[in-house]
Amino acid sequence: MDKWTTLPADDVIKKTIDSLSKNGITAEVAENGDEAKQKVLSLVPEKKEVMTMTSVTLDTIGIPKEINESGKYDSVRQKLNAMNRQTDSLKMQKLGAAPEYTVGSVHAVTQDGRVVIASNTGSQLPAYAYASAHVIWVVGTQKIVKDFDEGMKRIYEYVLPLESKRSRKAYGLPDSWNSNVSKLLIINKELVTGRLHIIFVKELLGF
Repeated sequence: MDKWTTLPADDVIKKTIDSLSKNGITAEVAENGDEAKQKVLSLVPEKKEVMTMTSVTLDTIGIPKEINESGKYDSVRQKLNAMNRQTDSLKMQKLGAAPEYTVGSVHAVTQDGRVVIASNTGSQLPAYAYASAHVIWVVGTQKIVKDFDEGMKRIYEYVLPLESKRSRKAYGLPDSWNSNVSKLLIINKELVTGRLHIIFVKELLGF
C-alpha cells in the first residue's frame, strides 16, 4: 500500500477529531461502511430535504440508493434528475446549492483540523461552504493527512488521476479527457455549531 491508501493509527484519528472540534467541526468514528451508513441515516430525519453529492464513498456503502430511492426522504437528486438542464438550468443550480441536508465526502482532512475539497465544476461547494444547514461527510480515514501541503499532494498525485478515470467511464468521455482541480474549498473553521459533521470510517473507502 502507498501512503495515500494507508489507514492511520487510532491516535492519529483522535488527534484529528480533537483538532476538528476546536475548529467547530464535529467528527466521530465508524468501524466500517455499514456502521457509517447507519450513522448517516440516524442524522437525517425522514421526510427532510436531502442532497447526495456525487461520491464514490457514498456509492460504495449504498447511501444514495437509500436516500434517493427509498421514498423516506425528500430527495433533491431525484428532483434534479427529473428536470431539463436546457430549460431549467438556473432552477437546478439553486435547488442543488442550498438543500437543508447535504451528504457527501471530502478529499483530505488535516491533522490540525482543516477540510479540503477539490472540484471540477464547483457544484457541491456552495452547500458545503455555507448554504446547506446540515452537512454530513463520510470519509475513509486514509484521507487524513499531516498538513495542508500533504493534502494538496494527495489531491494532485492520487485523487485527480482516479477521478479522471471515473469520469471518463461514467460519462463516456474520450481517453484523452482529464478532470481538473478547477475550484478548491478549504474549510479552516466553522462558525455554526453542529453544521458540519464528519463520519470517519476505518476502511479504505473512496479516493
